[in-house]
Amino acid sequence: MKNKINEIGKEVVDLQIRALKKLKSSINKSFDDAVNAILKCKSKVIICGVGKSGIIASKISATLSSVGTPSFPISASDCSHGDLGRITNKDILILISYSGNTVELKNIIRYAKSNKILLIGIVSNKDSNLYKSSNIKLFIPEVLESGDGIVPTSSTTTQLSFGDALSIALMKKKKFGKLDFKKFHPSGNLSVKLKTAGDLMLVKKKVPFVYESQVMKEVLKTLNSKGLGFIVAINNQGLTTGVFTDGDLKRLIQKKRKIDNLKIKSFITKNPFCVEENILATDVLKQMNKKQITNVCVFKKGNKRKTVGVIHIHDLIKNLK
Repeated sequence: MKNKINEIGKEVVDLQIRALKKLKSSINKSFDDAVNAILKCKSKVIICGVGKSGIIASKISATLSSVGTPSFPISASDCSHGDLGRITNKDILILISYSGNTVELKNIIRYAKSNKILLIGIVSNKDSNLYKSSNIKLFIPEVLESGDGIVPTSSTTTQLSFGDALSIALMKKKKFGKLDFKKFHPSGNLSVKLKTAGDLMLVKKKVPFVYESQVMKEVLKTLNSKGLGFIVAINNQGLTTGVFTDGDLKRLIQKKRKIDNLKIKSFITKNPFCVEENILATDVLKQMNKKQITNVCVFKKGNKRKTVGVIHIHDLIKNLK
């Protein structure tokens, strides 16, 4: 009995794999047209479906919004009771239906036509009202459902996958990157992974700056007061010329007994490892571990020698938990 149950599960998955292969081969110029139309939209993308397709519509809408395309789902039944007023002729309306002849969609299609609202239909029946009425027709091939062919399974999988394809294509066309994504996801584990060097760096008075012309007795005051285990040496133009660490200090003391009046310029590590402020903090941590260093300078894009902040490895570890 157990093996028979396993086979049923595998058969369901196999049907959906076949459905997705069929879907892949059906993506054509209409897909391009839909993406380009949504890119030009100055308002919202409204998505609607009936039954299981309505659930898929909500998920697609959420994905679109999360990658920079403002969208919201709308209930097909509620549209007949006032919610059509939420749709304007500046919006784009996407209707999802396997058959394309669902009764609940008739009033919405009629409203879209009379108000000149761009209608994109995601449908599996070319003879349907939805397919014929859509300005952009996105045809999803008919597929074999599980459960004696009567339970929406393979069809909803293809609808969901098609929505994901649409969302990611729009994301790429908009050049919507990791930093943009982070703005829309300020909480949770994903936000932690998308923190940048700029998010975690110490700035302004917390940065242990000294002038390269200063002598060691002055430098040591800054080294001790900032408590980071290193200093950043700059020239008169405010550009970074090197760094000096606790480890460098110990090695210097072993070589020379009197160091108070020695200029720091002679002992700094020139061209230190530094990172741009928009690099992911997780990548910074990997590099620091690889190079076995505990501090790093942060610069703004375009000026590697202009330090705007510093990061201590302890702060990285604490904030990336």
